[in-house]
Amino acid sequence: MRLRFAPSPTGYLHVGGLRTALYNYLLAKKSEGTLVLRIEDTDQNRLVKNAETNLIDMLKWSGIQFDEGPHVDGGYGPYRQSERLNIYKNYYLKIIESGHAYPCFYTAERLKDLESGAITSEEATMEDEIFQEFNYEDIINRMEKEKFVVRLKMPKNKIINHNDLVKGSVKFDLNLINDPILIKSDGFPTYHFANVVDDYLMGITHVVRGEEWLPSIPKHIALYQAFGWNAPQFAHLPLLLNDDKSKLSKRKNDVSVEIYKEKGFVSEALINFLALLGWHEKGDRELYTIDDLIKYFSLERVNKSGAIFDVKKLNSFNSHYIKNMDIKRLSILIKESTPYEWNINEEMINLVKDKAESIKDFKKLLSIFFEAIKFDEHQLQTIKQEINQNILLNFVEQYNKSSSLKDVAKKTQEKTNCKPKEFWSTIRIALTGQSHGPSLDSILNIYGQDKVLKLINNAIQKNYN
Repeated sequence: MRLRFAPSPTGYLHVGGLRTALYNYLLAKKSEGTLVLRIEDTDQNRLVKNAETNLIDMLKWSGIQFDEGPHVDGGYGPYRQSERLNIYKNYYLKIIESGHAYPCFYTAERLKDLESGAITSEEATMEDEIFQEFNYEDIINRMEKEKFVVRLKMPKNKIINHNDLVKGSVKFDLNLINDPILIKSDGFPTYHFANVVDDYLMGITHVVRGEEWLPSIPKHIALYQAFGWNAPQFAHLPLLLNDDKSKLSKRKNDVSVEIYKEKGFVSEALINFLALLGWHEKGDRELYTIDDLIKYFSLERVNKSGAIFDVKKLNSFNSHYIKNMDIKRLSILIKESTPYEWNINEEMINLVKDKAESIKDFKKLLSIFFEAIKFDEHQLQTIKQEINQNILLNFVEQYNKSSSLKDVAKKTQEKTNCKPKEFWSTIRIALTGQSHGPSLDSILNIYGQDKVLKLINNAIQKNYN
């Protein structure tokens, strides 16, 4: 198998794009095939500065590796479409010469009307039929002097039966399809032309992409037939959906891979989650490493219908992978998102990681070790109560005699006649400023005796402020 992922550098990497890249990667790895990264930058008006770098960075972060692309020449380059214009020119001249395509000559005013919408695409197609009959030598000379677009002459009175690897059998009536533009007036190819030429020249055997491209199939098949080329096999993946089953959009969900990274999601969780949006093997298993996915993934198990993007499930996946992550790697990720001056150690991380749904959560979870405690009004009133002040005073006395929290708790409760709940609640507030949290025994071990006594005495002093 030779597969490709071909994003456009017109913005961020969409989570749907990452799923498409993932499915291509899994198929390539499973078949011991080749995965190609191709940059589709022919829409020059929509290019975004640094978008290509961002795309490649996010793909690298996700763990998807490419065998060929702008970074690794596999003999099929260039891998940026903007660097292949001479190749496209050679092939659009061939298809014009064979009579399967025709140039349409546009004045500056007509181009302006098309861009502004004064002339619709439908109207332009019908008007351009006058260019279908031509003398090749004459139009070649004319193309050197005038502005033009190139259109594909779609076959008529024909049905295309497309056998999709996901959608199954799909029929297209070519009488209902207008002659598409192949080459724009700026000399750059449209998506349709560049994709077909590049997929053929790069030896792509399987095209796996989103179902929004399914309506393009008749145009692409017609192009392959016009060139006399065998078409690759196609698989069109189901849409990603919001909770209300509308198409996933940034109005209702974050859709940028970079945003999920910035929010503290780890790549393993996002990849596992996206893999299950449209695919599932038999059974109810949900947790998969990348090696598991390579082993079990198949197009036969990809659903035809759309998949709901359930953020709650993504959060649970993220929590699982954080809890089970190698502590060395987790430490690195946490230190990247917490204050530089915090001297975080593995003992602290192990103590709080079960409470984290995101890497970003660690800043709050670890703050008890590094930030001054600020009591809210309710906590202040709790600490100032006579029984709780007695608990604190006796805690200091007993803690100076024994570092065993169990012994200190027992003797303090005996001397103050307090309930266990009163003891633990008071000490936790005094030491952490929180009503709930990790094991106090572990917190005391991390704090050390000096810090414990300092915090308890600070809480005692609140009674005199």
